Amino acid sequence: MTVKALAIGDFHIPSRSYWIPESVELEVKKERYDLVLCTGDLTSEDVIYWLESLGGKVYVVRGNMDHLRLPTSISVKVEELRVGLYHGAGVYPRGDVAKLTAKARQMGVDILVTGHTHYPEVVMVEGEGILIVNPGSATGAWGGDERATMIPSFAVLTVDSRRVEVKIKEVLDGDVRERTWIFNL
Repeated sequence: MTVKALAIGDFHIPSRSYWIPESVELEVKKERYDLVLCTGDLTSEDVIYWLESLGGKVYVVRGNMDHLRLPTSISVKVEELRVGLYHGAGVYPRGDVAKLTAKARQMGVDILVTGHTHYPEVVMVEGEGILIVNPGSATGAWGGDERATMIPSFAVLTVDSRRVEVKIKEVLDGDVRERTWIFNL
């Protein structure tokens, strides 16, 4: 069976963005998801209700700006793989691949979905068999990382056994840029 997961986070609502841009909402709602993986920094419980409206099982971790009662990390089985969810605020410098790889090893996961940088990124860690996916910021909110484009983005992971397709979607004023990677883990 194929599992489709939405990876999304770093909303910062209402502190840095009033709400999710309409163009992002429309693009996200074009698909149905079995899982929703949220990397945190919602800052508003209203975002959880929006995530729940997308269907599927919702997993949310606490970001450094969240004052919600959420776990700091989660690990779930998806097909034949373990997927970890972790905001990433405990990693310095932000998004450091070696430290995120160590976190993935500590969690015992094949895929680590992480946030905090507000920069969409997909990295296959050679020699480790670990895939790191950062969906960026759903609202395009400023986040303190010089790589951040301030373009709203999210990721869609399609898992079939040990095959993973990752799509990063960047959405600006209805224009969608999509990049796709395929991995066999």
